[in-house]
Amino acid sequence: MEPKRIPLFPLEVVLFPGTLLPLHIFEPRYKLMVQHCREKQISFGVVLVKGEGIAQAGCTAEIMEVAKEYEDGKLDILTMGRLPFNILEVLQENEYAEADVEYLEDEPFAEKPPTVSLLKLYEQCHELAFGNKPDAPDADRYDSFSYQIASELPLDLAYKQTLLEMRNEDERRRNLAAALDKWLVELADVARARRIAGGNGHRHV
Repeated sequence: MEPKRIPLFPLEVVLFPGTLLPLHIFEPRYKLMVQHCREKQISFGVVLVKGEGIAQAGCTAEIMEVAKEYEDGKLDILTMGRLPFNILEVLQENEYAEADVEYLEDEPFAEKPPTVSLLKLYEQCHELAFGNKPDAPDADRYDSFSYQIASELPLDLAYKQTLLEMRNEDERRRNLAAALDKWLVELADVARARRIAGGNGHRHV
């Protein structure tokens, strides 16, 4: 049974279920938070910072490994995204914020491989963004394929938050395919401009 009250870690990151997130813990309050989570063997919640506040939905992060402990108490940890949640109430009773949360479940989904078009869009965007082809996604995790793709690409954080809040994998895949199709055009334009500029020092319109 997952606890209904969890520590919160606001970050400029959107964590998805099933994806890894390495963290460097240096603030005293978050060193205490990690210590508490390790002692109680519980997860903390990663939520996106939005202006002066935080997003309403986040994802729990399970501490998988403490990679390094520094003499001054700082930590390098590796976490794994687990369960999406909605925040019901934020509490400021400790040095770090906590929240009463409601865990979210996806709507029923018939396991099936992603479409060839979505896979191709992912590969093309990754190659243009990073200069190489991505590793093949985990074919056994059909129910979280959209999360796998979104976590590997430098997409806008607000858009990643939108995907996290969707509760249907089919809807996430359709939405992601449309977004990647549009982004691919922008990436191709940038790549074309770079080739032109690199070829003769000038860009012709």
